[in-house]
Parts: sequence; structure tokens; C-alpha cells
Amino acid sequence: MSAEGLDWVPAGVDTKRANPARVYDYWLGGTHNFLADQDVGRAIISIEPNARELARANRAFLGRAVRFLAAAGIRQFLDVGSGIPTEGNVHEIAEQAAPGSRVVYVDVDPVAIAHSRAILAGNEHAVIVEADLREPGKILEHGQTRRQIDLARPVGLLLSAVLHLIADDDDPWQITRRLRDALAPGSYLVIGHGTNEGNPEMTQAVEKVYRRGVPTAGRFRSRAEVLRFFDGFELVEPGLVYIAEWRPDSAQDVPSDPSKFWFLGGVGRKP
Repeated sequence: MSAEGLDWVPAGVDTKRANPARVYDYWLGGTHNFLADQDVGRAIISIEPNARELARANRAFLGRAVRFLAAAGIRQFLDVGSGIPTEGNVHEIAEQAAPGSRVVYVDVDPVAIAHSRAILAGNEHAVIVEADLREPGKILEHGQTRRQIDLARPVGLLLSAVLHLIADDDDPWQITRRLRDALAPGSYLVIGHGTNEGNPEMTQAVEKVYRRGVPTAGRFRSRAEVLRFFDGFELVEPGLVYIAEWRPDSAQDVPSDPSKFWFLGGVGRKP
């Protein structure tokens, strides 16, 4: 898709430079991506043919996690690194499961921000905040966040397919801790994170292509490294597993080799 003539492209967006949210949108079959994003997406598909299926599986994991949190009584959701809205958004799932639920989306990509604002116009229960995960204080102190979410009550913190975009030098564990520490007891943390276990050679190749095309210094991590994000939280069953294994809707949704979808997913509760 070309950005020329498209009035939804915000001023100043460099459409010739790929962006994580837009590459993900391309894999999901969305329309808010450009040639640069498609080139990176196709290059990764040439290495990992399951990339599109993996993106959909991760999206499905997020949906199952939101429904689980709603059933557990959560009525406030903070989705950081929310990306470009697609079918089955968090606010849609939360509203269906628990009418009146409030959602704050957070992203740094101008295209994701613009499209989210268009979708959420007139929705009093969901807003989009423009902020960077690496600055958790700004997320928590943002006026929209404070108006929408009462941090004295339990919150569902969603960090799906975003932490592996944060470099070790930026200390994603401390960033996550800063967000977690602001949550009330009874809150939940949902994480979906790319892992280099299972097929390290392939994931290293994907990382190399991704870094060459997208301005990010993050990396896929081991199970032990991902578990660190949940330190002090109680992991709910089945623990930290490959995303297809996390409370699947049916046994047919789990491939014979769950590591085919090389994302780990887990949900933890703050005691």
C-alpha cells in the first residue's frame, strides 16, 4: 500500500521506514502499513513461514487472557504497546465479557495513535495515550490514564508482543516493575514475548532481518528471562507456556509442536 492520497496518514510519518506496529499489522492482514513494513514482513516470512499464523495466535492469546481477567473481576485494562487496532480489540472483548470495562491503550507509533483515535471517537470507556513504554512514569501520570483508570483498584496490565522490542540496556524488567508497582493488589499482568528457545537458529535469523529493517534493539529471550517479569506475582495455570497452550478454546487450536508459535505467554496475579 502507498501512503500517497491516504488521509489517515499523520503528518510527519516516514512511510519509507518500517515500524513494529505496522509490520505486525501487515502480518495480521491489516491495511495500515506501507511498502517498507511489507518488505520487512515478507523478508521474515521467507525465514519463518509461520509468521502470519504466529501473529494471529498471539492475538488470540491476548483475547483469551482478557476474557480470563474479566471473569476474574477485572474492569480496568492498561494495554501498553497496543499497536494498530484490528478485529477483536481489547475494548471490544472486555466490553462483551464485562460491560462498562475501561481500557487505556498506549502506543508510540503515530499511525497507531491516529487510527485508534478514529476508532475510539465517542467511546467513553476506551482511550488512546501516546507514550513510550520506556517512560512508564509518563504513562501512569498521563491525564487520560488517570481519568480512565483508578490505580487504587485492580487493573489488568497487558504487555503483548512489546517487551522483546526493548533492549537489555533499557532494562525492560525495571520498566515492567515500575508499572507493576503502581498496581493495586489483585491486579494481573499479561505478557506475550518472543522466545529464542526451541529454534534458536531461526529466531536469530529473524532478529537479524528485523533489526536491519526496523529501528529496534530488542531481542527474543529465554523462558527464564521472561519469567523474571513475573517476579513476585502468582502465575495462574498453566503458567508460562507457548501461547497456543495457554487455556486454548479447543484442543485443535494447539499444534502438535507448540513451539511452532515461538511466543511464550503467561498471566500473573499481584498478591
